[in-house]
Amino acid sequence: MFGFKHFSRAVRAVPGTNLVPVPYAITAAVMLLLVITLMLDGLFGNRLVALPRWVSVGDVDDARAVLGAILGAVSTVLALIFSVTLLVFSMAVSQFGPRLMPYFLRNRTMQVTLGLFLATFLHSLAAFVITGRRGDAVFVPQLTVLTSVALVFVSFCYLVVYNNRVAQAIQTNNVLAHIVENLHAAVSQLREPRVIETDTITPGQVATGEPADALRDQCTAAGGAVLATTSGYLQRIDNVRLVRSAKRRDAIVYLLFRPGQFVLEGELLAYVLPASRQSELAATIRGAVSFGQHRTLEQDIEFAFAQLSEIAIRALSPAVNDTYTGLSCIDWLGDSLRMLITFPNSDGAWRTHHGRIRLLLPQIRVARVVRAALDLVREAGATSPAVMIRLLQTLARLAALLINDEQRQAILEQVEAVRQGMARMPEVGLDREALDAAYRLARERLAIGATVQGGGTIR
Repeated sequence: MFGFKHFSRAVRAVPGTNLVPVPYAITAAVMLLLVITLMLDGLFGNRLVALPRWVSVGDVDDARAVLGAILGAVSTVLALIFSVTLLVFSMAVSQFGPRLMPYFLRNRTMQVTLGLFLATFLHSLAAFVITGRRGDAVFVPQLTVLTSVALVFVSFCYLVVYNNRVAQAIQTNNVLAHIVENLHAAVSQLREPRVIETDTITPGQVATGEPADALRDQCTAAGGAVLATTSGYLQRIDNVRLVRSAKRRDAIVYLLFRPGQFVLEGELLAYVLPASRQSELAATIRGAVSFGQHRTLEQDIEFAFAQLSEIAIRALSPAVNDTYTGLSCIDWLGDSLRMLITFPNSDGAWRTHHGRIRLLLPQIRVARVVRAALDLVREAGATSPAVMIRLLQTLARLAALLINDEQRQAILEQVEAVRQGMARMPEVGLDREALDAAYRLARERLAIGATVQGGGTIR
């Protein structure tokens, strides 16, 4: 029953990171251009291109010499592009972490550059083979050779663009900003109404006017179980498909995992209420969830926070010791948390346009996201007063934006955790005063009394 998806899971890549489609598409277009130019050269010969003598490719020996020089130059640069790209990416991975590799592989400029040089090489190679003497016939495809020269010009000009893009892509501030942009897009999806247009209501449907938590309890107690048929990270859920399928069968689907979580083969994946619909919806549920060996940013909000956190802890590690990068990551983590806490809480339910719940997903808990974002950073910077002060200042700035007690409690836990870590820091008077001031400011902003070690109550 299980294990039939192992091969597909192993070869599935993060969307946009496959280096094959774009270069091959460019190569196919250029080879089609080669066929067209050869046909024109065969039909019209030298009459097709009337150029000054100093631009002409000359006789057959001159044309082959030009094409041979092009082949040597392009093949050398193509090999250098591959080797230098791998070197730069390996350095970037060591600095930012392996989970950011898809960010670099998704660079379209790199894919286009590889495609241009590959296409130019194959075009020139084909032209070199075709150009020459065959018996008494001499064939010098003037238009085709000039096309190869034009392709070389375009490829080397675009190489400058590629170098500029790579230089920009590996800068820390640009990497952080790109992650935050993706996170903003993912968080913005929380504003979208979780209502799916379906057909008209039919008699005898399951009553779904109860709160989402009560329906979860009903599904757990009386629902039919659907097991996972493969292991991997849950990457994407087709919510629309699940809602419409559940609506047609008058059922409720309760998924136990959200994107970003790891699912084991044979583990309980979902419940279907009523249980009698389990056999009808099992295949649909398994087909509507995508698994892979990587986490992605498509529906996984926590992954973006984890990426920012990973850059910070690598920067704060003894091997790198880049405090300024760690502080920048804390600033962007604060902005990312701001985006999250300003959105209203969701009950994780997807409804039809009649207001009936048809799909239940695990709720996104702010406390869990805050811990995923800050715990490792706080631990990595536990001996750095600058990092602890920036953390407290960031948490104090977020206090004014909190909209409920759950969020306030999550921020307070981080403030107190920083306070506990301060006891392990060196006793430097200036640093201690700054830390105490940052702690008092955070507590005042949170408007919660606390007892400070050493006596007194801060209000």
